[in-house]
Amino acid sequence: MERHGQREGALRNWWGLERRAGFHWRDVVQHVAIDMCTIFKSAIRRVLPQAALVVDHFHLAQLANQTLTEVRRRVTVTHRGRRGRKGNREWELSNRLTRSAARMRGEHVDALLDELSNLPTVIGAPITVAWNAKEDLLDLLATARTRPDREQVRDLLYRFSRRCADAGLPELQRLATTVETRWPEILAFLHTGITNAGSEGTNRVIKTIARDAYGFRNPGNQRLRTRCATTRRARGHLDAR
Repeated sequence: MERHGQREGALRNWWGLERRAGFHWRDVVQHVAIDMCTIFKSAIRRVLPQAALVVDHFHLAQLANQTLTEVRRRVTVTHRGRRGRKGNREWELSNRLTRSAARMRGEHVDALLDELSNLPTVIGAPITVAWNAKEDLLDLLATARTRPDREQVRDLLYRFSRRCADAGLPELQRLATTVETRWPEILAFLHTGITNAGSEGTNRVIKTIARDAYGFRNPGNQRLRTRCATTRRARGHLDAR
């Protein structure tokens, strides 16, 4: 009993030291990349008050594509009286609309714009404006890691905000409000280029491993499988075998 008590006391002391030493890493954290969740923002402000928040550009691009999709769906329902389906050109162009124009060939972009111009004006015009606003935001985000000067950022932001304001679409107004509210964090991304793409990719691999296994009943096995899938050294070792 005495030996057991000594061991338990030693473990408590060791754990206390580890906890006190483990919190020191917080003091050196300078930036934290997050999505636009207010819960994450408040948690980081509470635990890491000295760190600068950086909004990851993936979530902004996703939000812009979601806004464009909302505009397309709304105008389709309003003017066709139903959801889009095969035979409705705006529905058939949905995947191309959410692609970045910078990753498309010039003739493909011209063809897309021609397709939109051939739609009824009440459908094609709002979608075209929303697509241009989305591309304006992507152009702004593309300046990250290029050391953009203040005038370049100002001009791109003004172009995006002006287009959203002139469009008169509630979806674009909401997107512009979100960008304005999160602008300090977005500007931090433009200056630093910091992203949490690596952790997001690792998290996706972990979820895929659990899904392929139809769930793990043994947490130890899940940790081993996860480490094998997400650690380069482990992957190389398995490939060599």
